[in-house]
Amino acid sequence: MRKVFVDVIARYTSDGRIIPLSVVWEDGRRFDIDRIIDVRKAASLKVGGSGWRYTCRICGRETFLFLDNGRWFVEAKN
Repeated sequence: MRKVFVDVIARYTSDGRIIPLSVVWEDGRRFDIDRIIDVRKAASLKVGGSGWRYTCRICGRETFLFLDNGRWFVEAKN
């Protein structure tokens, strides 16, 4: 596994929440987030780093999206 920093299109609510809407992969492909399942403070045990972990459903698959010190990343297979 490797850490891949990605661009995220997100909505910021008036009460301070950040809701990611889509992920832009390193090659420019855009993937819409179908659903946010869970949000919690957590560490990535596979690639390192910690912060807010969003459990998301993207293209029918569950994946983690992390927000760590203002930068978004995902755990990607090599």
